[in-house]
Amino acid sequence: MLVSEVMSQQTQMNRVVPYWTAWMRHWPDPEALAAASTAEVITAWGRLGYPRRALRLQECARTVATQYGNQLPRNYDELLALPGIGDYTASAVMSFAFGERITVIDTNIRRVLKRVFSGEESLGGSATAKDRDLASRVLPEDKAASVVWNEAVMELGALVCAAKSPDCAACPLASRCAFLAAGRPGLGQRRTRPRQRFAGTNRQVRGIILAALRALPEDAPLLSRAHVRALWADRAQLDACVASLDEDGLIEIVGDEGIRLPAGSAAAGTDADTSED
Repeated sequence: MLVSEVMSQQTQMNRVVPYWTAWMRHWPDPEALAAASTAEVITAWGRLGYPRRALRLQECARTVATQYGNQLPRNYDELLALPGIGDYTASAVMSFAFGERITVIDTNIRRVLKRVFSGEESLGGSATAKDRDLASRVLPEDKAASVVWNEAVMELGALVCAAKSPDCAACPLASRCAFLAAGRPGLGQRRTRPRQRFAGTNRQVRGIILAALRALPEDAPLLSRAHVRALWADRAQLDACVASLDEDGLIEIVGDEGIRLPAGSAAAGTDADTSED
């Protein structure tokens, strides 16, 4: 459960499924993942993007294996204290894996709740105190019912109450929806922010470097300096990306010979930020 939640952050679920299946086949429990090499973990992460999530996931596995007897803690605060685990992931595990009554707030749930109960469009961004208060007030008191509620509202937001084109005619909450009754004000409106590009960014260059490393045979895991230089025309940007990957613990620089995926286990101090590829 926790692995799938981490993999699906900022990544569509249809892309996650094959990676999750292979990952769980190789490392069925935290102890197995903790014992893997960093190179194996980064390679298995493949093209999911934001590969620092993989390192944090391994660090999390190591903590669970050594401090919790290879079993995920069943307490929200203890889950939240694990490396790389935020409020949404901790709440989702508590609800969907352990059946506890707890509010789970993702983009889909927040959109449904704001529309149905507040009559407002959800503009995205981080969940506010008002969002959390609303989610808590409408969550069923019964544990089992609260789990079903979280799952159902999440699916409703993903499949029916979509951001730009909600299928209100098919919605089971249409007769009670304050947003529909108000004429769907601001439908599809989002927070104003510049459109993120990918081509030519450091994210793209970092991804190209990691893809080249993952493609190397196991008996020749070193990417030569000449090969690295051939990956990207802008030498200054390429060098900066190599340096940042090394700093993040995603690669190792081997003197003047070249670079390789790390041979050891993930560094415990890896940055939790997942904003880059």
